[in-house]
Amino acid sequence: AINGKCFDWLLISRRSCFRAGVRYYVRGIDSEGHAANFVETEQIVHYKGSKASFVQTRGSIPFFWSQRPNLKYKPKPQISKSVNHMDGFQRHFDSQIISYGKQMIVNLVNQKGSEKPLEQTFSKMVNSMGNGMVRYVAFDFHKECSRMRWDRLQILMDQLADQQDE
Repeated sequence: AINGKCFDWLLISRRSCFRAGVRYYVRGIDSEGHAANFVETEQIVHYKGSKASFVQTRGSIPFFWSQRPNLKYKPKPQISKSVNHMDGFQRHFDSQIISYGKQMIVNLVNQKGSEKPLEQTFSKMVNSMGNGMVRYVAFDFHKECSRMRWDRLQILMDQLADQQDE
């Protein structure tokens, strides 16, 4: 109950059975476009007979890459050079659009250092796909919110406001 108004709030997460694995060992996508460690989270609010739902998905960046564990704290990501990334990438987003409709990609990886090539490749692939149902926003979470400056998430929220209203 908030301000004397009672409602039901449900939070449901569903993990995909495709490409499940532990961090660093399973990254990227397979040839069918299944992203590693994909999770769908649905938030449902029920109030006086009305229901509203919001679905968010998360998963590994959907192209072919790996990050093999070694003695370093954070192993360097390796983007595969010997495959056509666009086939699996296209399959991934075709499936996403069929299941969920219009897509808003929010990429939170570092935009410098070892993760920079991941961000650049992801951005380039979304642009070359040229699908009006898919929008891409990169937000360097670690840079913007370092030292517990959580208020800086408002920058991201402002970038997403119009699409969220849709």
